[in-house]
Amino acid sequence: MLKDEIRPSIDEVTTATDFERWYWSVNQLKEKCEQLGLPQNGSKSDMRSRVAFALSNPDKPLPRSAKPNRTNKSFWSRGILTTETVITNDISFGPNVRSFMKAQIGTSFICHSDFMTWVKSNEGATLGDAVEAWYALEDRKLAPDFRREIAQCNNYLRYLRDIRDHHPDLSLRDAITCWDHKKIRPAVDGFVIYEQSDLEYLGDNDGSA
Repeated sequence: MLKDEIRPSIDEVTTATDFERWYWSVNQLKEKCEQLGLPQNGSKSDMRSRVAFALSNPDKPLPRSAKPNRTNKSFWSRGILTTETVITNDISFGPNVRSFMKAQIGTSFICHSDFMTWVKSNEGATLGDAVEAWYALEDRKLAPDFRREIAQCNNYLRYLRDIRDHHPDLSLRDAITCWDHKKIRPAVDGFVIYEQSDLEYLGDNDGSA
């Protein structure tokens, strides 16, 4: 059985230094934000930054974030879209955008994560460029070594892929068991990284909440 430090309850964390040592789930971060009177919106990274700042600066207000240049809020949901429409940083992938893409590509169009990542990373390009990018992303699937990208922020899926890359015969259930134990151990900047010694957790019975 591994004898090492186990993550405390997030309610017990009172300093930014201690907070940054651990991986926290979305629900735990929201709980801490509520406890500190902080906004609970945004990504995990946004919430981690708010909590760390608040714990380091208990008497200071959160710094104001710069407001992005936005189009009319209703444009992406109800506006007329063409291949010349320029992608902005507030594009949403609701029914209006999906209908446009299906009109250009056909019923085979799927708004998958790779496509959404491309669009979000190419502000200033046009929807016509996005159509071409979708076809290019689909063509990649024909390559024998194709693997869908996993966003850096998705620690859980990246860990599972990494451990199973190193141990192809490891079952998904065992990989998840390793994750459940590893995520409650200290993690640099809150990011859980696979290590060879993680397989020892398969014989560890100390619980993995």
